[in-house]
Amino acid sequence: MAILPDPKKNQLLAALPDDEWERWLPQLEWVEMPLGQVLYESGSTLSHVYFPTTSIVSLLYVMENGASAEIAVVGNEGLVGISLFMGGESTPSRAVVQSAGEGFRLPAQTIKDEFNRTPVLHLLLRYTQALITQMAQTAVCNRHHTLDQQLCRWLLLSLDRLHGIELVMTQELIANMLGVRREGVTEGARKLQEAGLIRYARGRITVLNRKGLEKRTCECYAVVKKEYDRLLPAKLAT
Repeated sequence: MAILPDPKKNQLLAALPDDEWERWLPQLEWVEMPLGQVLYESGSTLSHVYFPTTSIVSLLYVMENGASAEIAVVGNEGLVGISLFMGGESTPSRAVVQSAGEGFRLPAQTIKDEFNRTPVLHLLLRYTQALITQMAQTAVCNRHHTLDQQLCRWLLLSLDRLHGIELVMTQELIANMLGVRREGVTEGARKLQEAGLIRYARGRITVLNRKGLEKRTCECYAVVKKEYDRLLPAKLAT
């Protein structure tokens, strides 16, 4: 006798309270997940969330030039497609099956309906989604972009979180934040100052030309800024 696929081989599904399990079970669909299958692309609208049981899915962050880096893996401990209940219809990452197997999927509307039972959490989860985007983009930026671009991104993100145009920050601390040598930050700050974009003196950085920094940075700043603006109220996103 054939053994039927068991959704409870996924640890999240197994942990569902009885009431939720009874609501979800009729809508859970068993799916094969072959090696290399793309569950969703960066920027696409998600139609389902996936609960792997015997497969493993790699989450990749994709840059504009096609370069990518893995930011997480998901197996039977979790699900793929958290953007659906974190306040977004799409995601900046690509999900690819890296180890073939099986799983279950649930329609997007079903998971959103479940989430809407507790609307008080929406704002905090939308913020979490934006924060995850920033974390992923930072990781990829540190791998693929120049120190000059990273420094501009860091300055712009910091500026967005302050009132005014002045940052109180030593080069040593910036180097620690970016994971680079202090000499690299010193050289990068010198170039920006010579270009008339910033003024740096005695641990204080004054941004003189924000537009110039935006032109000089990589795509990562715009991606993060767009996500915060999309997911959060204007007073929180700026």
